[in-house]
Amino acid sequence: MTTMDLRVGNKYRIGRKIGSGSFGDIYLGTNIISGEEIAIKLESVKAKHPQLEYEARVYKSLAGGVGIPFVRWFGTECDYNAMVLDLLGPSLEDLFNFCNRKFSLKTVLLLADQLISRIEYIHAKSFIHRDIKPDNFLMGIGKRGNQVNVIDFGLAKKYRDPKTHFHIPYRENKNLTGTARYASINTHLGVEQSRRDDMESLGYVMLYFCRGSLPWQGLKAATKKQKYDRIMEKKMTTPTEVLCRGFPNEFAIYLNYTRSLRFDDKPDYSYLRKIFRDLFVREGFQYDYVFDWTVYKYQQKNAQAIAQAAGGQQGPGEDDDKDLNKRGTLRTNAATAGHPTPQTSSKPGAVGGSRRKVVERGGMAGVDTPGTMDTTRGLSGSDRMLRSASKGAQAANGPGFAPQTGGYRVNKREDQPSGGGAQQWY
Repeated sequence: MTTMDLRVGNKYRIGRKIGSGSFGDIYLGTNIISGEEIAIKLESVKAKHPQLEYEARVYKSLAGGVGIPFVRWFGTECDYNAMVLDLLGPSLEDLFNFCNRKFSLKTVLLLADQLISRIEYIHAKSFIHRDIKPDNFLMGIGKRGNQVNVIDFGLAKKYRDPKTHFHIPYRENKNLTGTARYASINTHLGVEQSRRDDMESLGYVMLYFCRGSLPWQGLKAATKKQKYDRIMEKKMTTPTEVLCRGFPNEFAIYLNYTRSLRFDDKPDYSYLRKIFRDLFVREGFQYDYVFDWTVYKYQQKNAQAIAQAAGGQQGPGEDDDKDLNKRGTLRTNAATAGHPTPQTSSKPGAVGGSRRKVVERGGMAGVDTPGTMDTTRGLSGSDRMLRSASKGAQAANGPGFAPQTGGYRVNKREDQPSGGGAQQWY
């Protein structure tokens, strides 16, 4: 397929490929009228299990929510289904690798607040995501550089009738859908997924960020089924207190709460946000959107400036922007085109598809240096309340901020033939 002069939707020109996978490719695109860069996801019309149209419908059902990428256009061009989306920044998995695979408590709590709200919105629209993991949360770019966005709705499913709110029935003997590393225990046991499972998966994501890894990573087995069984066994036999040891009790409270929910229970999202917000205030953190990667990037720039001032010799980290491009792999939904990609681990969080291609251009998307960011942009009313509370705590306790130093995925939708589904590639 040549992309030199190819257009989709009459006004989007396809540029270079910025990502690839087992059933399709993602391209950097340009709106030929406005010049705005966007992302174009392509899927062959001959795909064995086409799902791009379904995913586009889910995006449209969720349209208007904070942190939900906007679908500009969907249709068929030549032999491809095409979906035009907002261009986004790096994934949380990318940024986790960029920060040497450990996030500070402050960063985890800043993320937790947004992540809970994103999942709450999806649930309010009668969908469950069913593949909650760091790779599926992308930071924005530009003015929305501090906003977490949710992507990859290929495995999403309605858990209730949108009009009557009648919940889907409880079922067992279901195949594992999602990513084993972050899957809930009930999902491993073959129980139909519901809202509780998205929330439990988010708990594992937060602990992954705190700990650097989860106890069931790296387990060896002869087959995928045996590997899933070993992961399930380790998950079930690791006490919450052990999993959360060394971290504030709120993480154990969160996980125990989500595991205690019944199949059709509505999670108390406000309660879960509050326990982490209260912890945030007690720790004296500032609600300033200074994430670990913001500080790390700022420190790198300072190191470069010092090295140059010392005689123009290259010091450690002087070529970090270039190195990041060489070492990293691109995480895209509409992702990181034009932005260096953080260092990846030897075992990335997702399987399926070829390794993502690196886009070698400068600047981390939407990452402001301390002291230069607009900390109120995009805040909801409750966010502003938290920011005020944290400021109050800081006034009482002194300065609150100091820079602190992939599992298997099953991609089969239940309405697909048993031969296995198309694998996600962004």
